[in-house]
Amino acid sequence: MTQAFRLQFQRFMMEYQFAVDEVLTKVSILREEFLYLHKYNPIEHITSRVKTPESIMRKVSQRKIHPSLTAIRENISDIAGVRITCSFVKDIYKVLNTLTAQNDIRVIQIKDYIKNPKPSGYKSVHAIVEIPVFLSDGPVNVIVELQIRTIAQDFWASLEHKIFYKYEGEVPAHLATELAEAAAVATKLDMQMQRLHTEVHGHDANNDQPDDHEMDSDIIQGLLMLAKEASSLGEQYPKDAIDPQDQAQ
Repeated sequence: MTQAFRLQFQRFMMEYQFAVDEVLTKVSILREEFLYLHKYNPIEHITSRVKTPESIMRKVSQRKIHPSLTAIRENISDIAGVRITCSFVKDIYKVLNTLTAQNDIRVIQIKDYIKNPKPSGYKSVHAIVEIPVFLSDGPVNVIVELQIRTIAQDFWASLEHKIFYKYEGEVPAHLATELAEAAAVATKLDMQMQRLHTEVHGHDANNDQPDDHEMDSDIIQGLLMLAKEASSLGEQYPKDAIDPQDQAQ
């Protein structure tokens, strides 16, 4: 019985790791596309994690969840997490919309803490999504939490987490006040950096425009000539015709 449960739990954890890998692949593809084909790449950093079994069990105990894998899957939505850090606030929504528009990702919930910050000053966009993981015995739908924020928001959130961890959630009033003030400064910094970026690059800086990484003109001309030759051959020989040279062979 114990051995069977251990194997089930190992598979359970693997599913979440594979789901993270799937999301990371999607984000990496988007990042490479923007990097090589466009003038602007909205993704600065990508990090991920899967909760440890100890962390999961601690949450099960705190929230009084039935200690079954089915109950855990249904009641804990942040076992797998991917954090995407962007340069500017508008990039957050661009990345969110691009990812959630993919037809194999199902959006379960979106919490916008940028438009509606937490009382502490925390800002970020959280999306709970479901993604299929294809295993040897068929697909399994796994929930992943996406956190998308700016560099300034990520720096603030990292500091807040360390302070809350140190004081076990009971942060002294003066520190809570300073954290709120720092959140306001981070927001001002985001706005100022966006204005500077727009002033330098213009309002269309984030539009999909070809990057400067262009192919050599000789290669382009060569490809065009090959395309024209292929087109003329297509007119000379119908698709179902046998090339006389091939027939001779």
